[in-house]
Amino acid sequence: MLESWLEKIHSPQDIRTLKDHEIKGLAEEIRKYIIDTVSKTGGHLASNLGVVELTIALHRTFNSPEDKIIWDVGHQCYVHKILTGRYHQLKSIRCKDGISGFPKRCESCHDFFETGHSSTSISAALGFAAARDLRRESHHVVAVIGDGSMSGGLAYEALNNVGHTKKRVIVLLNDNNMSISENVGAMSSYLSRLRTAPTYFKMKSDFEFLMRKIPSVGEHVIRVADRVKDSLKHLVVPGMIFEEMGFTYLGPIDGHNESELQTVLNRAKKIDGPVLIHAITKKGKGYRPAEENPDVFHGTGPFDVQTGLQKSKSLPLTYTKVFGDTLYRIAEDNLNIVGITAAMPDGTGLDKLRDQIPQRYFDVGIAESHAVTFAAGLASEGFHPVVAVYSTFLQRAYDQILMDVCLQNLPVIFAVDRAGIVGEDGETHQGLFDLSFLRPMPNMKIMVPKDENELQHMLYTATQISGPCAIRYPRGKGFGVPLDQQLYEIPEGKAELLNDGSDLVVIAAGPSSHWAMEAAKHIEMEDVSVSVVNLRYLKPLDEDMLLKKISETRRVLIVEENVEAGGLTECVSHLIVKNGLNNIVLHSISIPDRFISHGTREQLLDEYGFSVGNLEDTMRKMVQEKTNEKRKTSIHLIR
Repeated sequence: MLESWLEKIHSPQDIRTLKDHEIKGLAEEIRKYIIDTVSKTGGHLASNLGVVELTIALHRTFNSPEDKIIWDVGHQCYVHKILTGRYHQLKSIRCKDGISGFPKRCESCHDFFETGHSSTSISAALGFAAARDLRRESHHVVAVIGDGSMSGGLAYEALNNVGHTKKRVIVLLNDNNMSISENVGAMSSYLSRLRTAPTYFKMKSDFEFLMRKIPSVGEHVIRVADRVKDSLKHLVVPGMIFEEMGFTYLGPIDGHNESELQTVLNRAKKIDGPVLIHAITKKGKGYRPAEENPDVFHGTGPFDVQTGLQKSKSLPLTYTKVFGDTLYRIAEDNLNIVGITAAMPDGTGLDKLRDQIPQRYFDVGIAESHAVTFAAGLASEGFHPVVAVYSTFLQRAYDQILMDVCLQNLPVIFAVDRAGIVGEDGETHQGLFDLSFLRPMPNMKIMVPKDENELQHMLYTATQISGPCAIRYPRGKGFGVPLDQQLYEIPEGKAELLNDGSDLVVIAAGPSSHWAMEAAKHIEMEDVSVSVVNLRYLKPLDEDMLLKKISETRRVLIVEENVEAGGLTECVSHLIVKNGLNNIVLHSISIPDRFISHGTREQLLDEYGFSVGNLEDTMRKMVQEKTNEKRKTSIHLIR
């Protein structure tokens, strides 16, 4: 039986004594273990296979937790977790009550900063470095950032600030998209060694000292020498932009050569100032299906290791698929429709528009704020842009939605995917805040489809609206309902009464309308009459229907996959108070005031009360609750 290196790794210290051939064995074992684990749990595979040697080199060079390693996005931290004492726990990654798929401060002293969104690591690293210097400490701070994350504006703001402050920060740029040109790479590697060698800095210092001893001529010679040096750099150094921003640029280097990585990282430690190391890696390294299809294996469900095929049964169409197909269908007839994504064409369903009508498809990179203002510019010139984005990432563009779109009342459609509980990716990816931050925005209209068929009609409706509009829909499959062939417009601000009853009214938005209907049918067998309102529009509200049903039943159950603060519950409560309705029993099933951890979507929906069984129990309790006509308060909120 082969010796297991992983069984010997309990902390980063354990890998610092390994020999080169042992490191290669460790890297192979880590890859095999990650592939095997993710094939069962799902997760981010390709990105983690690409950083095996890089992560090993980091932990062999730096002394974590004294030295700080900050991961950007964080989905490439599986190797880091293995090397920091969580080898056996990795089998529970992204599972309920298991470890997170992202860095978590509460999990380990080696996880310094929690990340799920991109482009944050350099800013955070500068904060760590400033804290170090204020305390007169001397440890190292490293930010690991991918080439995709470098398209985010926050990364450039941070680079600019690091270069200005001259703080000792090492930025490790993990570039898994570019190939290495052998000649340029060799020359660049040579220049990196030359610029960072202590003898070079001493010679440069001695040269300047001697030249300044020569009256009048010396300073001129130094300036000429600097210009010649800079000209040479512009010709042969690919990282000149980083040099101009105040960084010493090292690279590009082979990100799968652990020995070379360690050598360059050690050089970087000796430089008194900001350093950027450019490492070239291959996404999915060591697993052929992931190498050939890195997008598919970026975030994957369980799969068969031998074939690389995902283990899935025949499922109804996903909301994302229906959105993408419908957008393309509409765009074929409407030449003003354009699609915009922030580096996620497949994840948001825009791949069909990209493939069929590429001139009206725009990928702006990981730059959500820019995507929104770019859309506003297009809308100002008569186009009707559709910004397809996950709910959690739309948060990054709050100011642009408010100031650049809503203020000017521009016809930008926000297709808000992954709204509500998302599942295994945990706190940073749950889409639980969009209703609360979009509702207060003037001119914004908000629609929520109860199923995939209603989604296609809402998208068509949005293309007929002359101002900003958001459609929010959940992750995953729909209900398998038939899709109408003919698209039609849903009347603005009009709810849909799915069931008419007299004992209780359930006000629901999105898939919860289906769950409410199922629960209502069950409880009606117990001689309880339930109204179910599919709200459809959260803004503007169908106040007439809501007031009518609330007045008739005086018992109100609100179901919303959003935080209660600022969401549908507060909206309906305000409507009741504003219209002077008294003695109303109101119960809210919504997301509490906390961040929601990881687990499957089904597990989390059940935990927070959205299951059909819980809805039935809640309805029974509410009907048994006797309203007291003598109460003076207008709302009695039941928990």
